Amino acid sequence: MHDKAENLIKSFRELEKRLSEPNVMSDQNNYLELARKHKSTKPTVKLAERYISVYNELKDYKEIISSKEDPELVEIAQEELPKLEEQEESLAAELKIALLPKDKDATRNIIAEIRAGTGGEEAALFAGDLFRMYQRFCERNGWKVEIMNTHEAAAGGLKEIIFSISGDEVFGRMKFESGVHRVQRVPATEASGRIHTSAASVAILPEVEDVEIELVQNELKIDVYRASGPGGQSVNTTDSAVRATHLPTGIVVTCQDEKSQHKNKAKALKVLRSRLYQIAKEEEDAKLAAQRRSQVSTGDRSAKIRTYNFQQGRVTDHRISLTLYRLEEILDGDLNEIIEALTLDDQAKKLEAISQETLASA
Repeated sequence: MHDKAENLIKSFRELEKRLSEPNVMSDQNNYLELARKHKSTKPTVKLAERYISVYNELKDYKEIISSKEDPELVEIAQEELPKLEEQEESLAAELKIALLPKDKDATRNIIAEIRAGTGGEEAALFAGDLFRMYQRFCERNGWKVEIMNTHEAAAGGLKEIIFSISGDEVFGRMKFESGVHRVQRVPATEASGRIHTSAASVAILPEVEDVEIELVQNELKIDVYRASGPGGQSVNTTDSAVRATHLPTGIVVTCQDEKSQHKNKAKALKVLRSRLYQIAKEEEDAKLAAQRRSQVSTGDRSAKIRTYNFQQGRVTDHRISLTLYRLEEILDGDLNEIIEALTLDDQAKKLEAISQETLASA
């Protein structure tokens, strides 16, 4: 672990030098990639520096004990040795996890999409609940939320909402939210008190810079039309709404929340870039999955990942069999316990995969 820590620190210093080189700074795409790597690596480097410090102190104390030259120093060293050995072991374990393969997109901002699924009006109401849950979670983390497009349901709730979240380590924290969320409760319109099961899907996409995903003009079809909404909301008298179609993939993105056609187009293209990036990322992950299985981090949107049961006040994450009887707090944005449990499970799977690969190559 000592050698790995020193190599990490050395590589980090070299990365810092590269970031200040004129040829790197002039290549925006390369500079952004290196800057993200620098930001994501910095906490691990600080941990490595703490480990090296304790390791060297432990080494010095062992040399004092083995030398037996100064009985007073030997006694002090023997008293301190167990404490230092415990610190070194703890830091080595932390560093082992920190050195696991990183998600290169962990530090990115995200584009989040929530869509009502099966369940009609109740599904739309649940989609609205999920959006409020994420809003509160963002407030707790000091993240900024910007709504990009909404499609409200006539009876309340949301048929669809697309929004961006910006802040520190957003994708790294939010990526596990991709999937189908299911709710079990008695709708307000249900006279007999029968429990209904509805669902909404969540997609978490890493936000990308313009220079990372180039959109070729002849591969785009841009349509403009008048914005509309339920009950006459968001209805414009000008053609400000924008529909962007990526012809090679058939991906369609619409934005109508801004009064400006220019702003709606910019938002639509931002969402389109993120979706195209996600397709490329999923293709890359599929290739990697053939060599290394990671059940949690695949973010398979077709999978039912979580159930919110109102009668029992229960939330269950099916991927890790975690059940919490804290429904109200979770819907109020207290997602930390779930996200940390998913992160730890992901780390455990990666450690197991590395151990199996080591055994296989031995």
